Amino acid sequence: MNKTELVEAIAAKTGATKSTVNEIIAALEDTVVTNVSKGEKVVITGFVSFERVDRKARTARNPQTGEAIQVKASKAPKVSIGAAFKKAVKG
Repeated sequence: MNKTELVEAIAAKTGATKSTVNEIIAALEDTVVTNVSKGEKVVITGFVSFERVDRKARTARNPQTGEAIQVKASKAPKVSIGAAFKKAVKG
Protein backbone atom coordinates (compact mmCIF):
# COMPACT_ATOMS: atom_id res chain seq x y z
CA MET A 1 0.00 0.00 0.00
CA ASN A 2 1.42 3.36 -0.99
CA LYS A 3 0.49 6.79 0.37
CA THR A 4 -2.27 7.38 -2.19
CA GLU A 5 -3.87 4.05 -1.39
CA LEU A 6 -3.56 4.78 2.34
CA VAL A 7 -5.30 8.13 1.91
CA GLU A 8 -8.10 6.47 -0.07
CA ALA A 9 -8.54 3.71 2.53
CA ILE A 10 -8.69 6.15 5.45
CA ALA A 11 -11.09 8.44 3.58
CA ALA A 12 -13.37 5.49 2.82
CA LYS A 13 -13.29 4.27 6.43
CA THR A 14 -13.85 7.68 8.06
CA GLY A 15 -16.02 9.44 5.49
CA ALA A 16 -13.54 12.34 5.36
CA THR A 17 -12.44 13.78 2.04
CA LYS A 18 -9.21 12.58 0.47
CA SER A 19 -7.78 16.10 0.62
CA THR A 20 -8.48 16.33 4.35
CA VAL A 21 -6.89 12.94 5.02
CA ASN A 22 -3.89 13.91 2.89
CA GLU A 23 -3.45 17.14 4.90
CA ILE A 24 -3.64 15.22 8.18
CA ILE A 25 -1.06 12.66 7.06
CA ALA A 26 1.24 15.45 5.83
CA ALA A 27 0.86 17.22 9.18
CA LEU A 28 1.66 13.97 11.01
CA GLU A 29 4.79 13.44 8.91
CA ASP A 30 5.93 17.04 9.44
CA THR A 31 5.30 16.92 13.19
CA VAL A 32 7.17 13.63 13.63
CA VAL A 33 10.17 14.80 11.56
CA THR A 34 10.34 18.17 13.33
CA ASN A 35 10.19 16.74 16.84
CA VAL A 36 12.55 13.82 16.21
CA SER A 37 15.03 16.23 14.60
CA LYS A 38 15.00 18.20 17.87
CA GLY A 39 15.82 15.01 19.79
CA GLU A 40 12.32 14.40 21.15
CA LYS A 41 10.72 10.97 21.12
CA VAL A 42 7.32 10.63 19.42
CA VAL A 43 5.18 7.69 20.56
CA ILE A 44 1.87 6.42 19.26
CA THR A 45 1.23 3.94 22.06
CA GLY A 46 0.88 0.33 20.93
CA PHE A 47 1.63 1.25 17.32
CA VAL A 48 5.02 2.87 16.72
CA SER A 49 7.63 5.17 18.25
CA PHE A 50 10.16 7.43 16.58
CA GLU A 51 13.35 8.77 18.15
CA ARG A 52 16.80 10.07 17.30
CA VAL A 53 19.85 8.07 18.32
CA ASP A 54 23.35 9.44 18.64
CA ARG A 55 26.02 7.19 17.21
CA LYS A 56 29.51 7.52 18.64
CA ALA A 57 32.62 7.98 16.53
CA ARG A 58 34.31 4.67 15.88
CA THR A 59 36.97 2.87 13.91
CA ALA A 60 35.78 0.68 11.04
CA ARG A 61 37.51 -1.30 8.30
CA ASN A 62 37.36 -0.84 4.55
CA PRO A 63 36.22 -4.29 3.37
CA GLN A 64 38.20 -4.05 0.12
CA THR A 65 41.56 -3.02 1.55
CA GLY A 66 41.26 -3.91 5.23
CA GLU A 67 42.44 -0.37 6.04
CA ALA A 68 41.18 1.12 9.31
CA ILE A 69 39.08 4.25 8.82
CA GLN A 70 37.55 6.68 11.27
CA VAL A 71 33.76 7.07 11.17
CA LYS A 72 32.49 10.36 12.58
CA ALA A 73 29.80 10.58 15.24
CA SER A 74 26.33 10.92 13.70
CA LYS A 75 22.64 11.12 14.45
CA ALA A 76 20.12 8.70 12.96
CA PRO A 77 16.39 8.07 13.19
CA LYS A 78 15.14 4.97 14.99
CA VAL A 79 11.68 3.46 14.55
CA SER A 80 10.32 0.88 17.00
CA ILE A 81 7.14 -1.10 16.46
CA GLY A 82 4.65 -1.20 19.34
CA ALA A 83 3.58 -4.36 21.14
CA ALA A 84 -0.03 -4.28 19.95
CA PHE A 85 1.09 -3.94 16.32
CA LYS A 86 3.56 -6.83 16.69
CA LYS A 87 0.89 -9.00 18.29
CA ALA A 88 -1.61 -8.26 15.48
CA VAL A 89 0.93 -9.13 12.78
CA LYS A 90 2.00 -12.37 14.49
CA GLY A 91 -1.63 -13.46 14.67
